[in-house]
Amino acid sequence: MKAITALAAIMLSVSAMAQNGPQVTFRDGTVEGVDSSGVRIFRGIPFAQPPVGALRWKAPQPVKPWSGVRPAKAFGNDPIGHNIYGDMVYEGPAQSEDCLYLNVWTPAKNAGDKLPVLIYFNGGGLVSGSGSEPRYQGLRLARRGGIIVVTANYREGIFGFFTLPELTREGCGGNQGWLDQAAAIQWVHDNIAAFGGDPSRITINGESAGSQSVCALTCSPLSRDLLGGYICSSGAVVGNAKPITLEESEKIGAAWAQKNGLGSLKEMRALSAADLEKLNDGQFGEGTKCIDGTFLTEQPEATILAARQSQVPCLLGNNNGEIPFSAMSRGTMEGGKRAVEAFFGAPAKTIYDLYGIKTDSDIRSVKGDALGGDIFIAYATWKWADLVRKTSKAPVYRYVYCHPRPNMQLRGKAPGLAGGTVDADPQAPAMPPALTAVHSADIEYAMGNLSTNHAFPWGPDDYAVSEIFQQIYINFVKYGDPNGNGIPDWPAYNSSGLVPPVMLIDVDTRLSRDAEIYNRYLAIDKLIQAKASK
Repeated sequence: MKAITALAAIMLSVSAMAQNGPQVTFRDGTVEGVDSSGVRIFRGIPFAQPPVGALRWKAPQPVKPWSGVRPAKAFGNDPIGHNIYGDMVYEGPAQSEDCLYLNVWTPAKNAGDKLPVLIYFNGGGLVSGSGSEPRYQGLRLARRGGIIVVTANYREGIFGFFTLPELTREGCGGNQGWLDQAAAIQWVHDNIAAFGGDPSRITINGESAGSQSVCALTCSPLSRDLLGGYICSSGAVVGNAKPITLEESEKIGAAWAQKNGLGSLKEMRALSAADLEKLNDGQFGEGTKCIDGTFLTEQPEATILAARQSQVPCLLGNNNGEIPFSAMSRGTMEGGKRAVEAFFGAPAKTIYDLYGIKTDSDIRSVKGDALGGDIFIAYATWKWADLVRKTSKAPVYRYVYCHPRPNMQLRGKAPGLAGGTVDADPQAPAMPPALTAVHSADIEYAMGNLSTNHAFPWGPDDYAVSEIFQQIYINFVKYGDPNGNGIPDWPAYNSSGLVPPVMLIDVDTRLSRDAEIYNRYLAIDKLIQAKASK
């Protein structure tokens, strides 16, 4: 009987041990995660104190260390925000102001492995999105490439990009969400060695507003010296997407407070997060990002022109469709005239000629998709690459992602603007196949997460393109160079040659030196700069 009891105790002990996950001890304490076939996953690690109460709208504050073992098996809270795009799936327990958590996927066997690190910042217009979204998660890149992947939340909307003169006097003139991102990078730099990472080999990446953030982070004195490389996917804060001044952002915040009868910061901080969000009219985010004097001390464009940005390798790209011009023009040249002239400050015919648009049918073609994409976000992304290639001491690589997604298979849903989804009549005729890659269509391909998105019937070509894109990311994170087996020879964008080389990522991934497209960008850049100087 004693032997049976002893055996049962041993089995119980072994069972309890099996339930325990991998543990890592670092500066703030010990966390326990989960193991997924050799990749250790730690979710919901706090990298700053909860920005609540008196800390609302303050810069992120250091975490208070804890004793014992903190569970890190589930995602932390998602940021409060408007899911205006319809294609965001969150896996955190709730949306909350207490959202400053990050997640680590590490294939390292021990702390001395010194693996390179990729930090990914979500898109969502600086008003929505979360590091818990399945499309951003790092399991596949970590397992395939032997790199550590981190996603990090940041405050969004009115919680992350709100400015008032009173806040400025307190020492935080807006850009709280960007300050959160800088704090996450600093946390990774200070602690990732315990997870088997190399703090000198941190690459940051993001899509859309996440890409805008990367552009800003490479220019910020708080983060630019912590980076070993950076990647962008459709977005920048140069060209037509520059931050506004601190004074302009303060006026927007003050007008909002006056409209809602709020007279002091104390009164605003006394509001619950839910009540504050009810008063949020959606204007805080990209429209209030500013030169706050701390995170950004000058326009990023000025920083880059003076070669003060991160002097490390970069991989900058956008999609070849982003947003079809037909969505802005009702499908006709006449319908798009106002939008074109407002953006370029030139006669519509001048612009249509540059894009080879001669008839209304051209609006609904690849030519129209290129025009719509440039108006929306592609021009600003090109502008960033063009600026950096002139002042970077490290290699600059540029790509354009060209692979269209298959038609959406969800009944009652259709693709929306900026890569989201909208409700649709289930009896409506099927949409024609997409001609180009729309905004955000690249994310699941690049991160290896096609299987997490059930809205599309992925086929062999999709998985083939994903293999190529994942390898590009892995090569770049590991070596600061996308070249490698299975990738066509890829010279740097700032190498010699009158027309810079661009990699077109598709089933037939290939290098292009398209003089017509390059000269078109030079032409529209002159027009946009002339309009801005008036």
